[in-house]
Amino acid sequence: MTGRRRTRSSYLPGTGRFTRSVRARTATLVAGASLLAGCGVVPGTTGGAGDDPVVVMTWAPQGTGATNKPGMPAFAQAYARWINDNGGLDGRPLKVLTCNDHNDTVGAATCARRAVKEGAVAVVGSYSQYSKSFFPPLEGGGVPYIGGYGVTEDEFTSPLSYPVNGGQPALLAGLGEELAKTCGRIALVRPDTIAGDTQPVMLDAGLDTGGHSPSKDQRAAEDATEYGTAAEAALREATGGATSAKGCVVPALGDRTSIFMDSFRRVRDDWPAVRTASVLGSVDQTEIDSTGGTDGPYEGSYVTGWYPVASDPRWDELKKIIKEEAFSDTRIDAEDTGVQTTYLAFTVLRQAVASLKGGKVTADSLKSALDDGLKVDTGGLTPTLNWEFSGRLGSVGFPRMVNADVTLQVVRDGRLVAARSGFLDVTKSLQAASLK
Repeated sequence: MTGRRRTRSSYLPGTGRFTRSVRARTATLVAGASLLAGCGVVPGTTGGAGDDPVVVMTWAPQGTGATNKPGMPAFAQAYARWINDNGGLDGRPLKVLTCNDHNDTVGAATCARRAVKEGAVAVVGSYSQYSKSFFPPLEGGGVPYIGGYGVTEDEFTSPLSYPVNGGQPALLAGLGEELAKTCGRIALVRPDTIAGDTQPVMLDAGLDTGGHSPSKDQRAAEDATEYGTAAEAALREATGGATSAKGCVVPALGDRTSIFMDSFRRVRDDWPAVRTASVLGSVDQTEIDSTGGTDGPYEGSYVTGWYPVASDPRWDELKKIIKEEAFSDTRIDAEDTGVQTTYLAFTVLRQAVASLKGGKVTADSLKSALDDGLKVDTGGLTPTLNWEFSGRLGSVGFPRMVNADVTLQVVRDGRLVAARSGFLDVTKSLQAASLK
C-alpha cells in the first residue's frame, strides 16, 4: 500500500516563481515546470507583481573578536525557506541576502551599499554597532531598516528606522529601576566603545527613578581575552572595598560577558555578598548553564529582556520555523534575543507586504505603508507596533522608539524565568535620561 506524500509550496531560486514540492524537493522540478507551462501561475501565488521575489538583506557580525550574531542571518534564511514553503509573502517569493559587517565601520557601510545596489527593499532583523556608517547609504537609497537590534541611538532617530524593541536604552533603564530596590552600590562593566558610552546614562536614569545613587562606570575592552583586572575593579567599586559589603556588578559586554564572568568567578570569593545582574543579549540560558547553573554567579540575578521568556507559548511559531527549516543549524537558538528580534522584524515585513494588497513591493511602498499608520500585531510578544513621530516617546529624544516595554526575568534554580507577569514600561526613566 502506497502512502500519500505531503506536498508543500516551495520557491525556486532564480525563477521568481513557486512550484509544488515533496520531501525530496529536487525530484519535483519537472512537475513544477509543467505547472508553469500549463497555467502560467502556480496555485498559492499572485500574478503580476507576485512573480518577482521580495529581496531583503539581513546583516550581522560573524567570526570577529567582539560581539557576533550569526544566528540572525542564519534565521533570516530559514525564515525565507519557511515562508516560501507556505506560499510566500502574500504570494510573493522572499529572497534573503546576508552580509557580515565584521564589527567595523567599513564592513557596515559595505553591507549597506550592497543592499542598495542589489535592490533590497528593506534591511530586516540586523545587528551592527556602526549606524553612522550604514544609515547614510540606506537613507541615500531610501531603504528602510526594520527591526535592528537597538544597539545605537540612530536606530531610534533615523526616519528610515523601524525598531521593534526599545534597544539597550530600555533594557538598562528597566534594570536600573529594579536594582534600585535591591542593591547597594552598583558597578556597571561595559564596552569602552561609542555604543558603550550611552549605557551608564540609561542605567543611571532607571536607578534615579527608583531613588538610587548613580552606578560606578567601569570601562572594559570589547575584545579582551580575559577580564581579571576589570572584574576585581568592579567588585571593589560595588563594595567600596569592604569585602563583606553588599553590592551588585552588572556586566553588559555582549558576547564577551561570558569571558568576563569566567574571570569574575576566579576573583569573587573574597566578596561573597556581591550579586550580579545583566540584560538579555549579554546573558542567556546558555551562558547561565556554562557558568554553573544553580551553583553559578547568576543564581538570583535579575535580567531584563524585551520579550517574554523563551518558554512562553507565544514563541511557538518561531520554534516551528526552526524545527522545520533549521533544526540542525547550531547557530540558531530560539532563546537568542537576536533570533527573536529577527523573527519579529520579519513579522513586520510580512504584515507590511500584506497591507499593500497585491501592489508592487518596493522600498518606497514599504516605507509608505509603515509610515501611514500600519499597526503590526506580534501576537503579544510586543505591544502593537505603530511608527509615528508624534508618539508619546518622541519627547524622549528617540522619535522612532515605539516600544519602551521590557520584561523582568530572574535566574531561579539555574533557569531564566519570568520574575513578574506582563511588561514594565520604562518611558519615565527614558524621559529622564533625555534631559541629562
